[in-house]
Amino acid sequence: MKDLCIKSGQSVLFIGDSITDCGRRQYDGCLGDGYVDLFTKLVAAEYPERKIKYINKGISGNTIVDLEERWTDDVLSNKFDFLSIKIGINDLHRFLNEREEAVPPELFEKTYDQLLERTRKTFKGPIVLIQPFYLSKESSETLRKKVLQLLPKYLKVVEKMAKKYKTRLVKTHEMFQKHLKYRNVDVFCNEPVHPNPFGHLLIAKELLNVLSK
Repeated sequence: MKDLCIKSGQSVLFIGDSITDCGRRQYDGCLGDGYVDLFTKLVAAEYPERKIKYINKGISGNTIVDLEERWTDDVLSNKFDFLSIKIGINDLHRFLNEREEAVPPELFEKTYDQLLERTRKTFKGPIVLIQPFYLSKESSETLRKKVLQLLPKYLKVVEKMAKKYKTRLVKTHEMFQKHLKYRNVDVFCNEPVHPNPFGHLLIAKELLNVLSK
């Protein structure tokens, strides 16, 4: 593994949905018990001499539109050296379920683009985008099949934003699909959206790999 690009004295802000939140709102300063917390532990184990500050602003149920509404307060008003964004699966589900607050791929792209453009006006540091994922194999089950068919549109948006704004990219769906070739789905989750501790560990490990290239 190459050296982690986050140095001692720097700070990282994570923002996203329930997978980032993972119970972090229990008390002020809590990082939750998901990939964010596990990432900090992996870093501490590998680089014990580095003192890094971590901020978790994930909120369960959020879409990219929700992030836009709180972007100034939860992102731009904070001081940080690295920004991590993980969003998209709620956007897909609300669009698929034809809910009033649906976020189709076109709106997902437009809003994501606007957020990153706003951010780049004041923040010139590294950004990492984490793609949404769906922990399921090809299925004849109607909903899961529809999700797997629609998901690539959202993945392409995140990949497009990463290229446009020259950010790092964590391809979590691709990573999980590789693991599903060797292990059953229930090794990583109880249902397709929310990973168990092992699933979160894989996300944290992949994030560490991407930030160490």
